[in-house]
Amino acid sequence: MSSSANSSSKSPLFALVDINNFYVSCERVFAPQLESTPMVVLSNNDGCAVARSNEVKALGVKMGTPWFQMKDLAKQYGILACSSNYTLYHDMSQRVVQILRQFTPHLEVYSIDESFLAIESVLQSYDSPVHLGKDIKERIKQWTGLPVCVGIAPSKTLAKFANHLAKKQNIFGGVCDLSTMNKQDLYQWMSEVSVAEVWGVGRRIAKRLETMGIQTVLDLTQAPPQMMRLQFGVVMERLCYELRGVSCLRLEEITPPKQQIIASRSFGKLVIGLDELAESVATHTTRAAEKLREQHSVAGLITVFIQTNRFMRNEPQYSQSIQMPLVAPTDNTFKLTEVAIEGLKAIYKKGYRYKKAGVVLSLIADQPVVQSSLFEGGLGKGQSGRLMKTLDAINAKYGKHTLRPAATGTQQTWRMKSENVSPHYTSHWDQLPLVS
Repeated sequence: MSSSANSSSKSPLFALVDINNFYVSCERVFAPQLESTPMVVLSNNDGCAVARSNEVKALGVKMGTPWFQMKDLAKQYGILACSSNYTLYHDMSQRVVQILRQFTPHLEVYSIDESFLAIESVLQSYDSPVHLGKDIKERIKQWTGLPVCVGIAPSKTLAKFANHLAKKQNIFGGVCDLSTMNKQDLYQWMSEVSVAEVWGVGRRIAKRLETMGIQTVLDLTQAPPQMMRLQFGVVMERLCYELRGVSCLRLEEITPPKQQIIASRSFGKLVIGLDELAESVATHTTRAAEKLREQHSVAGLITVFIQTNRFMRNEPQYSQSIQMPLVAPTDNTFKLTEVAIEGLKAIYKKGYRYKKAGVVLSLIADQPVVQSSLFEGGLGKGQSGRLMKTLDAINAKYGKHTLRPAATGTQQTWRMKSENVSPHYTSHWDQLPLVS
């Protein structure tokens, strides 16, 4: 049940670094005048709240609340709504990860705003784990402007719980170390937190646990792991051991390649014509192909789908998809786009107003194991690879979509609504922040 995060024989110790209110914090870095302004960041097409400032959380606004339902509250309390700026958020996330790698090479990027670090081998330079956590917190704040909290514990699940305490309890100053906390204090904190807050539990399982009298984190910690395995499976058994400080979940330092890549977006307006649908499918295919090349893979199958707005019940509904096998697996944007548009034409029907389109790449394999087909025309494998490498290099240097297939269109009037999107401060030369 022990972790093998690195070759050290020391007992494992994890730090979970989590950026507070990540999307909102990114917006505030470049607009510090908004530091105390109630803010939400909206999902695609400015639909629902996907990030909330502490001021908005205090008003009782839940994650996923539609913006139109908040408009009266927004007028009353001056809530500012921002459109999602995923380019900015991704770049800021990468900057934080680069800083974390300076503390330890043993790191798992768990999500865009969370990373696990194995820190047992780097503590010799610090008086205590808390001092390391404070150093991480201060350096990220100084170098990026982003606020983080750090949870430290001998298991990943406990580190998650420690991070929860670091965020919710001011007494910890943003860094909570459970590895040195006495058991009485630890159990007291566990008894005050709902079992639903445990990493991996979720609402549905939490309700089942509550019917069994397991209502707090402490209750789950004291439940017999073998009994929990019979009731919920091996994952719950591991969580019970992890809450007891026994490390069962290893650090995933290498992200496994995705076996399926999905690219889709709802339209900013309802789309009728095939040409606009084709532009959107080509755009999604371009993005999916870029992700495919990033993980050095090729795809053997592309699925294309289109659908109307199922919530508009007074309108005729249509939803269809088609699977398009490739003669030879490829990562070539132009080949994938050609096949995707061919599939779109096969399923498109006139007379409907479409809300969404997308593509799914599957039958994914590593590049080195693929054999070229005798019947594949056009560019050879070497030429195709050089072309895609050049395309990616130009887009990396001058900005995404600097070069893209003509099939993606120039106007793209179908694109999702982003009426209040901030500039790409860190990734576009003409949008760099100015100092006056």
